[in-house]
Amino acid sequence: MVIKKKVIHKPLPPLEEEESKDVRFKRVASRRTNTIIETLKLLSNCSDRNNYEYTPEQLTKIFEAINKALTNCKARFEGKDRPNKFLL
Repeated sequence: MVIKKKVIHKPLPPLEEEESKDVRFKRVASRRTNTIIETLKLLSNCSDRNNYEYTPEQLTKIFEAINKALTNCKARFEGKDRPNKFLL
């Protein structure tokens, strides 16, 4: 049986009438960063060998994909663009 958890986002606080780009970046980036951190915590739940079975090759593939996505994200902030897709 597969149980999917739906991520429910809390509503954002009301915006200022003229929200600056800096304020908007801090608000959006903080929320998205916290979502990524929470999702990684959920992924770490898969490490429980009592509930899951996986190979070292699968772990390597997962963490290479995560590292590549992180590298691509950082590259975009540095003015470069590198798209990426993941398949297990």
